[in-house]
Amino acid sequence: MASRAKSLLSRLAEELGVLSILHSSRDTKLLCLQRFTRLFAYGASTLILALYLSSLGSSDARIGLFMTLTLLGDVVVSLLLTLVADGLGRRRILVLGAALMTASGIVFAISGNYWILVAASIFGVISPSGNEIGPFRAIEESTLAQLTPTHIRSDIFAWYTLVGNAGTACGTIACGWIAQGLLSKGWTEIGAYRVIFGVYAVLGVVKLVLSLLLSDQCELELPKQQYQEVVQLDSVEAEGLLSDDEDFSDEPSCKSKPTQPPPLPEMKRKSIWPAISVESRTTLYKLSLLFAVDSLASGLVPLSWITYFFNRKFKLPEGQLGTLFFVTNIISSISNLVASSLAKRIGLVKTMVFTHLPSAIVLALIPLPGPSYGWLAMTFLILRSCMQNMDQAPRQAFLAAAVLPSERTAVMGAVNVVKTLSQSGGPVATGWLAGIGKFWVAFLIAGGMKASYDLAMLKMFLGYKSREEEDEQMKQRRDRETREGNSHA
Repeated sequence: MASRAKSLLSRLAEELGVLSILHSSRDTKLLCLQRFTRLFAYGASTLILALYLSSLGSSDARIGLFMTLTLLGDVVVSLLLTLVADGLGRRRILVLGAALMTASGIVFAISGNYWILVAASIFGVISPSGNEIGPFRAIEESTLAQLTPTHIRSDIFAWYTLVGNAGTACGTIACGWIAQGLLSKGWTEIGAYRVIFGVYAVLGVVKLVLSLLLSDQCELELPKQQYQEVVQLDSVEAEGLLSDDEDFSDEPSCKSKPTQPPPLPEMKRKSIWPAISVESRTTLYKLSLLFAVDSLASGLVPLSWITYFFNRKFKLPEGQLGTLFFVTNIISSISNLVASSLAKRIGLVKTMVFTHLPSAIVLALIPLPGPSYGWLAMTFLILRSCMQNMDQAPRQAFLAAAVLPSERTAVMGAVNVVKTLSQSGGPVATGWLAGIGKFWVAFLIAGGMKASYDLAMLKMFLGYKSREEEDEQMKQRRDRETREGNSHA
């Protein structure tokens, strides 16, 4: 009986990817810990961002404009940093980002000027949605894909996503109850919220230390072609030396006609700008279009606006808001493990669509209950959280497998830029709707757009074979032809 229970637990641990993350490298664990720290900070700041701006006297329209400007600025920062990350060094970019994150928290803790806060939010990556919008995720995911074998990559991405959601959950509940506790002791709203941004700055320092602990294994591996070029160059130089020796031979008959050495291979100058193959660009264009639709929908109802909506319509205080979003994020975290197991059985694309589509439908139902039925709206929100993020790990595993290893950082960065750029149009639109008393419309539009994205994803990529699968099939075909040739011989 005990052995059967032990075997069952072992199979369960393998199914949920527990063994994969436990046996992963030290760098993998550090990257997951970095994500937890960063998302803890995002969750803490996102819960009170709209409320903080409102306490400073900003209208709903200006709050929406703030979020949009933040996302647009992050597009530029993310694009530049992710494009040069492999060339300049991934660890250096992560350290730089952590330092900017710390500086941003300090500015928010001491300043109330609208435009100064906009600048700090852009360069320090303050997240209006509680999710990733800066360059960190693309760099970390590219590194994880490099450090992880293909057959357990979906497990690692699932745990990476789970850890992030857990960080957001812990950040929201800690922030909510800290802010409510300070308010109950007589603090002003502005003072209480600024304490939260002080915590944000401290977490930036923690992330900086974690970035410094990463090893050289996180940097981009040199392609084999560069090694082959060096070997060829050495061969050419050696052949030239032998030819020189032959010229000094004493025997005239032994002299051979000097031969012209083959031209030296042109040595490629190292560039910080990545090269993306034609096949990867085609996939990138399709995915960018689909992700743009989904991200615009997410931008209409980011976490900052949802917390603002529940605070204003249902009069939920900060502590209860923190508890509510703690529950939703914990549920989202656990659901990622189910997604990893599901992806092994039905594939990445089907898992992405079949889990995300129901959450899109439930999203459209959240604003329908009246002010006295807040419990029903919270029920819809919790139901959505059961499936909301189940597509994330399969989506990132799918994207990592669809392109070459040397392209991953740039492609993932480009996709994140497209998503952030599309998302930036949402908050200002929601701010305008909120200003005219039509906040609920944003939820309906967002739900419809997300459902359209799911159906289009299923149509365009069902049955799609990744670059890794194609390479493996080609290798198997060559091996089979070689064996058949040997048998005929």
